[in-house]
Order: sequence, then C-alpha cells, then structure tokens
Amino acid sequence: MSPLRMPALFLGHGSPMNVLEENRYTEAWRKAGQILPRPRAILVISAHWYTRGTAVTAMENPRTIHDFGGFPQALFDTHYRAPGSPALAQQIAEILMPVPVQLDMDWGFDHGSWGVLNKMYPDADIPVVQLSIDATQPAAWHFELGRKLAVLREQGVMIIASGNVVHNLRRVRWGGDNDIYPWATKFNQFVRENLAFQGEADTHPLVNFMQHEGAALSNPTPEHYLPLLYILGTRQADEAISIPVDGIELGTISMLSVQVG
Repeated sequence: MSPLRMPALFLGHGSPMNVLEENRYTEAWRKAGQILPRPRAILVISAHWYTRGTAVTAMENPRTIHDFGGFPQALFDTHYRAPGSPALAQQIAEILMPVPVQLDMDWGFDHGSWGVLNKMYPDADIPVVQLSIDATQPAAWHFELGRKLAVLREQGVMIIASGNVVHNLRRVRWGGDNDIYPWATKFNQFVRENLAFQGEADTHPLVNFMQHEGAALSNPTPEHYLPLLYILGTRQADEAISIPVDGIELGTISMLSVQVG
C-alpha cells in the first residue's frame, strides 16, 4: 500500500444489536480502528441507504437514524455525533460526474454506518459522509463507481462499505438455531475465493454474482451485497486483499469483512 493511501473496508454489519454487544465481529472492527492509519475523513456506503439516483450527505451535523424496530431502548438512546463534511460531499459529486449526485441535507447516518463506526471510532471525531446506493443501476455500475472513488484513498479518506454478502431475513433461524444453510456457506465461500480476482467488471465473478447457483437465495434483494463492489472497485493492482473476520449468523447472515490495502 502507498504510504499515503488509506485502506478500504467492507464490513459485514449484521444485527443492530452489535452496537450494544461485544463479540468477535465487533472486536475486529475495534481493532481496525486502532491499528489502521487514522483517516482525515471517512466515506461510508451503507446497504441501508438504497435510493433512486445517487446522493451524498452534505450537512455539517448529520443525525443518527434508528432505522429498525423491536430492539432495546438502549439502542435508540445511542447516537453517533461525528461531524459531516460539506466540502468532501461536494468533492465526491465532482469526482462522480457525469453521474448526477444530490447533495442531501436530510438523511444522516443509518445503522449500517454508525453501527460499525461507533466500534471503530467511538470518539466520533472524524468527519463522515455517506453515499447512497442507486437501486436502478446494475452491479457493474457500482463497481465502476468504486473505481472513480479510489482517488479519495490517496487523499487521506477511508472508504468503508457496510452490508452482508449473504442476507436473507426470510430464512433466518431464530431461537439459537445457527445451523447454516448449505447455499449460504457455498455463496460465502464463492465470494472468499474470488476476492483477489483482477479484471474488468464484465469478467469479474463477484460483479456477475447472480450467475452463482446460490445467489438468489443468498441475496433476494441486492442492497446488502452491492457495497462490496465499491470496495473491490477501489483496489489498485499492487494491493493485497485480506479477510479480518468471517462467520455466518442465524443461518443466513454473512459477517464476512474484507480489507483492501
């Protein structure tokens, strides 16, 4: 990795309860915040801001969004008060041209972003902006956006994407039953085996992930998978790629995390 280039991360965020709990996944996030170079700012791409068109948070003080229900009050009482960065939001809009990017003044941080950041950087003292995922675009388009955003890594900006490469809430096994579906294991392994692929979007197995026999069950909708493609898009030819932590919870939720650089 270049001395000036920040790493890029995909974090399997899982349940909002990870905010309150300590486990091997949250420990991996915390360790990353401690050992990786400190960024001047963070760009987060979260599965939970899935929009028509592309937007980036551009306010000075983003709000904490509690986009879930049925959890303990302590979770709703938790706020992540990192500052925003209107200047970085404007820069992102310019980098992504000619893609039109709305400078959003309403959204804030959803649990896909603050749920991991409050473990990595609990002091909330690094500016953060969040980029939405355009639901109208194909997988290759998201990969190519990652390539455009890669320039930010040379400028002290850490790019963190948050989702789950296997995410099927309809098949979740509750009540302590963590028997993993075979299709979930196979798809998770498919992702692991192809992370290091170097090539264009049209030939990349993880861009063309729907060709895998387990893809439809592993991702009935793609919003939790697509954030990974941004991180793969930011990877330079000379960079290592590694897996800080992995696991499948509740039978269908992959907690795989990926580090570029």
